[in-house]
Amino acid sequence: MTFLSGKGLRPAAFALAAAILSLPLAAPAGAQQGGPIRIGILNDMGGPYSAITGPGSVAAARMAVQELGGTVLGRPVEVLSADHQHKPDLGSALAREWYDVQGVRAIFDIYSSGVALAIQKVAQDKDRLLVVSMASSSLIGGAQCSTHGMQWANDGYVVSNLTVKGAHATGGNTWYFLTVDYAAGHGIEADATKMIEAAGGKVLGAVRFPLGTADFSSFLLRAQASGAKNIGFIGGGSDMINSVKQADEFGIRAAGQRYVPFSMTTVDIQAVGAQATQGMPVVLSYYWGENAETRAFADRFKREVGRLPTDPQANVYSAVRHYLRAVAAAGTIETGPVLAKMREMPVEDVFTRGARIRADGRLMREVLYAEAKAPAEMQNPEDLLKIVQRVPGDQAFTPVAQSQCPLLRTQ
Repeated sequence: MTFLSGKGLRPAAFALAAAILSLPLAAPAGAQQGGPIRIGILNDMGGPYSAITGPGSVAAARMAVQELGGTVLGRPVEVLSADHQHKPDLGSALAREWYDVQGVRAIFDIYSSGVALAIQKVAQDKDRLLVVSMASSSLIGGAQCSTHGMQWANDGYVVSNLTVKGAHATGGNTWYFLTVDYAAGHGIEADATKMIEAAGGKVLGAVRFPLGTADFSSFLLRAQASGAKNIGFIGGGSDMINSVKQADEFGIRAAGQRYVPFSMTTVDIQAVGAQATQGMPVVLSYYWGENAETRAFADRFKREVGRLPTDPQANVYSAVRHYLRAVAAAGTIETGPVLAKMREMPVEDVFTRGARIRADGRLMREVLYAEAKAPAEMQNPEDLLKIVQRVPGDQAFTPVAQSQCPLLRTQ
């Protein structure tokens, strides 16, 4: 078993890549009889979301490979990795190079809607696979859905669905949004607004902030002045951490408003502390404190990486494991038979039971709605969440009747 790492292509490298791809090629290494089976992990390796995905996702993929013995069909499995820097052109260039030159059969993770949409088109054209652990845009599994693309964990719809319902259940149906200024953020805000209005609530206003914002004071002042009962924050990574810390410093909870992050993770809770995050919603499919199996997986990951896994990282493990099991069952690495097996076989792992892949590529898995514990509720520093509700996939994700994916119209 070999693990490779790829560097992001810089502008000067695009011409070289294009020249290479224009030349006649020998069969890619992964396509050679008995050669390695190569998969790729493409995500944010050093930016605002690197703690949530990044090198930890590579480690999670490696765990899945190791769990299956390091080989499939008698061939070693190699894991490539690279940083897309949240640039769709860079991500699609890397994908083409991996698919065409390196013989990569499937790419996993991404954690960027714009990059995911670009690579999903490349995967379709190249007859390869893309499995996104998390991305928010409804286009991925909606109007731009693909037979060669899948979504394994949260998307904008499920986060909006469960977060809005959870907030309204505890009182207060007026909202003001702080939204990261890119497509995924706009999509979540649009989904959430529809759900708020359908439930009889009202959005009093919104403000957009750029990715990588350090100072949220002016945005928080506007949100406070709106008088909204709920201040919804749509963003993640270091933006999430900075905003939650500053919301606590501004005394938003003490003033009677609720700060409601839409994509909070366990990384954010650990970074900010339970005093500031208590009661905040978390939508996820993997939590290490759920049972003995999820804890055992977390302990294995911690031995490898030095910290506990995030939900996206656990979902990379789940997706890679299912893909490799499908390759073994299909008896080939060819995309058509592997896709058929991935859809035919239920997804089974330490935190997934009997989940199936819908025609739009959505894994219809159970989703957890949880809340961050208050310090007094925690039994130890890793006891971060209380699970409020387990939501079946057919109640959590976009209903077929509301989807714009043409693949669902043939069902």
